This record gives sequence, C-alpha cells and structure tokens, in this order.
Amino acid sequence: MMEVFLLCVFVCCRKLVSATCPSQTPTQRESAHYFGYVYFRQVKDSSMKRGYFQKSLVLVSRLPYVNLFQSLLQLIAPEYFDKLEPCLEAVCNEIDQWPPPVPGQTLNLPVMGVVIQVRIPSRVDKPGSSPVKQFNQENLLPAPLVLPSIHELDLFRCFQPVLIHIQMLWELMLLGEPIVVMAPSPTVSSEMVLALTSCLAPLRYCCDYRPYFTIHDSEFKEYTTRTQAPPNIVVGVTNPFFIKTLQHWPHILRVGELRMSGDLPKQVKVKKLAKLKTLDTKPGIYTSYKTFLHKDKTLIKRLLKGIQRKRPSEVQSALLRRHLLELTQSFIIPLEHYIASLMPLQRAITPWKNPPQIRPFRQEDFMKTLEHAGPQLTCVLKGDWLGLYRRFFKSPNFDGWYRQRHKEMTQKLEALHLEAICEANIVAWMKDKSEVEIVDLVLKLREKLVRARCQHLPVKEETLQRVGLYIETIIGSLPEDLQTVLHHH
Repeated sequence: MMEVFLLCVFVCCRKLVSATCPSQTPTQRESAHYFGYVYFRQVKDSSMKRGYFQKSLVLVSRLPYVNLFQSLLQLIAPEYFDKLEPCLEAVCNEIDQWPPPVPGQTLNLPVMGVVIQVRIPSRVDKPGSSPVKQFNQENLLPAPLVLPSIHELDLFRCFQPVLIHIQMLWELMLLGEPIVVMAPSPTVSSEMVLALTSCLAPLRYCCDYRPYFTIHDSEFKEYTTRTQAPPNIVVGVTNPFFIKTLQHWPHILRVGELRMSGDLPKQVKVKKLAKLKTLDTKPGIYTSYKTFLHKDKTLIKRLLKGIQRKRPSEVQSALLRRHLLELTQSFIIPLEHYIASLMPLQRAITPWKNPPQIRPFRQEDFMKTLEHAGPQLTCVLKGDWLGLYRRFFKSPNFDGWYRQRHKEMTQKLEALHLEAICEANIVAWMKDKSEVEIVDLVLKLREKLVRARCQHLPVKEETLQRVGLYIETIIGSLPEDLQTVLHHH
C-alpha cells in the first residue's frame, strides 16, 4: 500500500501547489518527516472578511514523489471541491488498494476513472539516463496517464533566470551553505528549492531544506535570530517580511515568476548583500561568495543554441542535469577512490578473529592523491579544486557522505567475515578449545546472524543458512546441560 493521507484545510495565504519536505534522496521514504503537497483554491465571496473563500486540499506522505502527487491532486481537488467528503472517501479507498512502490517496477494506479502509470526508480538505474517515455500499456482502457518521472523537476525551467550562475549555485549546495530563496509564490519557491537540492545527484544533499517556509513555522525564531549563525539549510519564502528578517543570511536568491520564452531569459545579477532593500528588492543573487571553479561557458552556449532552435524544455533539462551529474561525479570520484583504499585487504580477514578496522580518513593524504588522480582527469573546468575540497570537508554533506560510505564498508567487512567463517573447518577449530571459548563463539555467531538479517548485509541467504547450521553443529558437541541453556537463550 502506498502511504498517503489526504487532508482538507482552510488557509489564509497559500498558492496553487507546493511541496514542503526535509532532506532526503529523491526516491527514498523519509522516516522522520512528512512531505506535504497542496492544491489551493480561491473564490470571490463578498460575505467573507477578506473578500475570498479560500480552501486547500493537502496530500501528506513520507514518499517524495513530487510529480505523481501533484498530478494526483490536479485530478482529485476539482472534484472534491464540488462533491466534498464522499468524493474524498472514494479516492482514499482507491489509493488504499495501490501496490507498494517497489524500486524498478512499473505501476498502474487507478483513481477516479483514470490510470496513472509510473515507474519507481531503482538504485541500479543509470545516473542521468533519460526517463522512459512510454511503458507497456497492457491494453489498458482508458489509455493511462503516463508520467515520465515521479520526482524529477523541469530543471531548465526552474533555473532559467540563473543559468549563468549555475556553477555558483552548485558550489553553494555542495558546501551546504545557508540559502534563502525569495519567490513570488509558493510554487516558484518550492520548485526552485527542490531543483537546488537535486543538482548534487548522485551525491546526497545532507542538509535540511524547506521549500515553502512561513512566519508560522516553529523554527521561525531560530532562523531569524541574529545572535547565532544561520543553520545549514535552504529556505524558500514568499512573504516580503523575510527580506528584512533574513537580511543577515549570507546567500539570498531573489527570483520572479518562471516564464518560458523564445530567448534566453533575463539573467539575474550577483549583488552585494548591502544592496538588499526592504521593499523594492530586484531579482538577483545577493552574496559575497567567490566561486572556487570557473564558469562553464560551453554549457551556456549549448543551452542558448537550444533555445534558438526551439529545443523542447525536457531536452534542455536533460542537458543541464547531465552537466551537473558529470560535475558532481568528477568531484566525488577521487573521494570514492581514496576511501576504497582504506578498506582492509580480503586476505587479512580470518574466521576466528574480529574483522580488521577500516583505516581512518586523513584529509592531507587524500589531497596528495589529487595531483595524479584528481577531478582534472574527468572535468575540463579549471579553478581551485583543492580549496573546494578543503571547504567541503567542513560541510554536513561530507559528513553525511563519509558516514554512509563507512557504514557500507563496515557492513561489507561483516559480510566477508561471515563468508570466511563458512569456509573454515569449524570441527578442527573446536578440538583444542574449552567449553567457555566454544560457548562464546556460539553467542558471537548468533549476534552476527541477527545483525546480518536486521541490517540487510550484502550476504547470500545460503551463507546465512550455513552459519545457522554451524551454530547447531557447535551446540551439538557440547554437554546436554549447556545445550539446553543455549537452546533456551
């Protein structure tokens, strides 16, 4: 079952559709937070104090499927506003029957006489590959509404006013810098923030982000105080009040309405923070940040040529996404190579000793590898790569990347150790061992077996079964009283 909740709320100042969510990779379930998707309706009503009747339908889920849930709301909300609760109850019953989102599977999701067809992304998908245009229709009637992607935004449309500064924005996101996005509507705010957080793929953005933040949010005081540095977060806002209260933040991106035109959209300028005014602030990037890397003029020329040739926006987005992907990969590959060298050799893993430790990550040792195995091997961009790495080491994104990789390597060591135990002659080992040593081995093997299953270690089921048989063999060699104790344990 797909985890979705629908709520009806009355609001004062919401616009169309927006998404609000904390940090997470594009297709993973978020365990600590919810994603909110909003469809807003405003109707003139002279009997109301504001002159309008305002109502929103909110879809809440732990799944970050932006395109799917926005499309779903576009179907549900108009009907709901006409037919109210009975319509909502019928929709919820249909959604309740949807299959769980399994990575790699194509799902047909029926709702209100329409079938939405989507493919759930998988980790084995090739990064930067084009979304599938058409799935197996399976003679469905009516023809399904096919969504090429459940989560990817139109990057070109989102970044169109800041294309010449895409290099700067990528660096700011890589370094986990505090950024405020000031937009004319929650839709523009949400899309810009989500586009920013997606531009580091396949590297996970490990900081928090709020696509649509208001003065009513519980962190309002924390984010507006001047007594401490702003947190590592990207905040999207629409209220002009924030121009004054967030003036002390180091990076502020002010954007207008996103419009597609036949020419390169007017590009915002980089301006000093001192020029940020309370009321008549013009679009621009207000920051004193100096980029470590030089701009990629080739990308801008390609995108401009695409505009002149009326290239479809999805193709432009694919070009932009490919550029950002290659840039991130060029940056992260040297780190991956270095951390892989910290892994103990497989021959150092013996069955009857604890697995050897992963060697510590030493920043200076890594920096020495860059001369011969740095980003220059895969990226044409020039600049201060060393300075960028040093700054990256201080960011939450490095901490998150390192913790995840260290965890994966530790699990790999555990898996290799289990395999080494399975290949050992356990009967020969027991010959000269005391009962205490044998019981201790049983307890340790059981602990390893539990951990392997709970943590989903990369171990074959056959290996786990063999470890279980080894445990039974060992217990069977002990006196009956000890066997009874261990079987009850």
